[in-house]
Amino acid sequence: MIGFIGGGNMAEALIKGMRIEGMRDIIVSEPKEDRRHYLQSTYHVRTTASNPEVVEASTIIILAVKPQNMGQVLDEIAGSVDENKTVVSIAAGITLAYLQSKLKTSRLVRVMPNTPALVLEGMSVLSICSCLPEPVIAPVRQIFMSIGKVTTLPEKQINAVTALSGSGPAFIALFIESMIAAGEQLGLSSDSARELAVQTLIGTAKQIGEGMSPEKLREMVTSPGGTTAAGLAAFQEKGLKEITMNALQSAHRRAEELGRNN
Repeated sequence: MIGFIGGGNMAEALIKGMRIEGMRDIIVSEPKEDRRHYLQSTYHVRTTASNPEVVEASTIIILAVKPQNMGQVLDEIAGSVDENKTVVSIAAGITLAYLQSKLKTSRLVRVMPNTPALVLEGMSVLSICSCLPEPVIAPVRQIFMSIGKVTTLPEKQINAVTALSGSGPAFIALFIESMIAAGEQLGLSSDSARELAVQTLIGTAKQIGEGMSPEKLREMVTSPGGTTAAGLAAFQEKGLKEITMNALQSAHRRAEELGRNN
């Protein structure tokens, strides 16, 4: 049995992916009755208002609660967690050391997913206690593979992951917003500008994802003295790379601050 404590958007994305992959033994604790009813009727999972009930019923427990609520949840379930259960946290800023101090177990996994998981195109980064054997890790990896791609990195890199992958969708969305607004200003309808911007992003990401370097793609599209060169010059004049670096560094600093608070 796989248990979720918290039935919000990311938990729902995981449940959706797991159900598509044929994983059926799922229990979810969620304080809101209407949300419990929705999850139960939509995904045919078992639901409850009791967090300890989820822990007692499950071999893998996924903590899908807000960071500010994590301490209270861990105190509530600590007595039910033993070395036969694997606990997975997807809360930003919650370290493995903090989890271990509260739960007194080493079977812990920290995961940073991102919001494209909601359409099963997520990127999840696992940070794992070095003492865990592969038979313990493999089922956790399988769960997150149901919502996209998975990789494993040391926990010391998780704040960089948060800045690039966790916050990245918002940065990319802002760039798309800007492209749509510019398209409208140039005379396109809102729908046309949106379709063009979104499909351009999807196609470009696919080319790079299939192996073409960003630099090579940029050079391929750019002709000396052409329209693309003019646009790139405007980006360079305003310092797009520097702005991007500053945004990620700011997100990274904030992730470190959140981590120090736990």
